Amino acid sequence: QVQLVESGGGSVQAGGSLTLSCSVSNYAPGTHCMGWVRQGPGKEREIVATVDNGGKTTYDGSVKGRFTISKDDGKYMVWLQMNNLKPGDSGTYYCAADSHPWCWPPPNWLHWGQGIQVTVSS
Repeated sequence: QVQLVESGGGSVQAGGSLTLSCSVSNYAPGTHCMGWVRQGPGKEREIVATVDNGGKTTYDGSVKGRFTISKDDGKYMVWLQMNNLKPGDSGTYYCAADSHPWCWPPPNWLHWGQGIQVTVSS
């Protein structure tokens, strides 16, 4: 059974930092596109960042330069380092895994974590 379990969310003031972790079971980040997807209050889900099987990363324009996605294929872990957080970054963050090794075109994610809350106050 594939499991993606997020941790590291919480509340932080604007300008602060958080690191989200995703522990993956029974699915290899090294051979699949992995990503972080968020859903803000009253908004649709949006892809924040992706990393493909080769380690190539992509970011939404709103987080570029502030967020960094990384992974450890051997440890089955994916992280999202979030710096200089803004109130608009608030929402539920999901770790996601696709069936393909590449991340373009944008994935229709196959597996999802349960989501974790990030709240940024001004």
